[in-house]
Amino acid sequence: MLLRTICAGTILVAVAAPCTAQVAPAHGAMHHGHVSDGTVAWRMPPMNMTMPMMPGLEGELPPVAPFLPAEGIDLAMLPLAKPSEVVELEDGDTISVAVSVVRREIAGRPVVMYGYNGQHPGPLIKAPRGSTVFIDVVNRIELPTTVHWHGVRLDNAFDGVPGITQDPIETGDSFLYEVHVRDSGIYWYHPHMREDIQQDLGLYGNLLVAAPEPDYYGPAHREEVLVLDDVLMDDNGFLPWGESDPTHALMGRFGNIMLVNGEVEPVLDAAAGEVVRFYITNVANTRTFNVRFGTGRVKVVASDVSRYEREEWISSLPIAPAERYVVDVKFETSGTTYLTNNIQAIDHFRGVFYPHADTLVTVVVSERPAAPGPTEAFATLREHDDVTADIDQYRQHFDRPPDHTLTLDVDVEGLPLSIMLAMEIDTLYVPPLEWNDAMPMMNWLSTGSQVRWVLRDRETARENMDIDWRFEQGEVVKIRIFNDPLTFHPMHHPIHVHGQRYLVLSVDGVPAENLVWKDTAVVPVGSTMDILVDMSNPGEWMMHCHIAEHLHSGMMLSFTVDGVDD
Repeated sequence: MLLRTICAGTILVAVAAPCTAQVAPAHGAMHHGHVSDGTVAWRMPPMNMTMPMMPGLEGELPPVAPFLPAEGIDLAMLPLAKPSEVVELEDGDTISVAVSVVRREIAGRPVVMYGYNGQHPGPLIKAPRGSTVFIDVVNRIELPTTVHWHGVRLDNAFDGVPGITQDPIETGDSFLYEVHVRDSGIYWYHPHMREDIQQDLGLYGNLLVAAPEPDYYGPAHREEVLVLDDVLMDDNGFLPWGESDPTHALMGRFGNIMLVNGEVEPVLDAAAGEVVRFYITNVANTRTFNVRFGTGRVKVVASDVSRYEREEWISSLPIAPAERYVVDVKFETSGTTYLTNNIQAIDHFRGVFYPHADTLVTVVVSERPAAPGPTEAFATLREHDDVTADIDQYRQHFDRPPDHTLTLDVDVEGLPLSIMLAMEIDTLYVPPLEWNDAMPMMNWLSTGSQVRWVLRDRETARENMDIDWRFEQGEVVKIRIFNDPLTFHPMHHPIHVHGQRYLVLSVDGVPAENLVWKDTAVVPVGSTMDILVDMSNPGEWMMHCHIAEHLHSGMMLSFTVDGVDD
């Protein structure tokens, strides 16, 4: 188990000692997922009891020791987490950020979490486009960490990837990040070490880069930042994570409690006719949300790294892990409405689909009318000629053959026989996207030591970190990504490219008609996606699946962009 000390109210690491996986005794006293002797115990994940457990899995445990933060520490000794605070920075400003242990209550259950500056989510950092800001990060948790500035085309040395751009920030150590923000939009920051644990425990926050143009996104009455997440809990709190390898390696760790800005079903107020601009980020380990906005009318304005060429009306917003979207919503009718996650869930045991909805946010719309200006302007779908002009420089590359082709695959070894047999039957039909965890027991038992997710270079047959791609700064690279549906467990994958921006040109040969610069996009099962990457930023960078358990089960590669002055 991990042994810890306390210093001035902050949890610090002392020494790591072996931890043995175990089952909670039938009559053992439980507290925050521990048994009465203070050790961490595996507990079965919450299950839909109408689904039978697969024969042969009774008594099975993940072949890895369980982990929970602040093991054996009285929760009352920990500081209470605070809501996210806004920090306004100007060019050259510095902010200090401590990675620390906090306590919270979620769905009526006391839990230990991590926080940036004791906040959940971390501070909302605002900075003007073109500025350079400095973030001095000190690590006060028991795990080594880094901070990755997701989607930001910053200098390579500050990308936060251990072993490539920096050494891990060990407990008690610090690292000064220099973050240059060249693109307007909503970005986020999170660890790039054991994201399946650290990010899931609350280490995430947004970076909002403001454009100098006052009407960059068009008129709105106000702006709201929404951070979507889910956590996996039972009556005793969080289900433990795998200490040396992730659990839930097949489908990723789906949660059963939905969080928005760290809260369960927060409430927003609006006036009749009010136009609210939402900056939405999905920080969940694996869940893709499909967000509906109740009675509100919705148009999508921007995504990861730019505005769209044209604004569009949408009925719902699918958003995969690590993606961001900017949407404007007009709440016309007074009364109570809801932002929901509406999905078509699947029951693998019965082979049927069924509708499912989770309430994310309650919106109370008063009869008081909003100011007319943004309300009237909302009816216009704006076109962004500057975005189109920027993309025009790259259209000559759209129809040429790909420079590289990746196949998405998976290898498994050592899984229980019952899981192997069940998966052979299960994969007779595979949905393009897994909206829910329909096999929680099998998913929980699969670990990163048994499941290896694969990015395979079709030309060289090299896989994951054995792939060696090298480009020149300013090069435009077309990559074709095929998600093989005939693998052991086909799964969609949100593919993130560090340090660059890319266009999704087509999916399954159907060209995209309204382009936007992205850094993360999802490849459905059985689909082929063509992307065009603007290799504008020199350094050694990562490309990987942003399902946390897939990343830490091998699904990543690095590529080098040589600078013009190198």
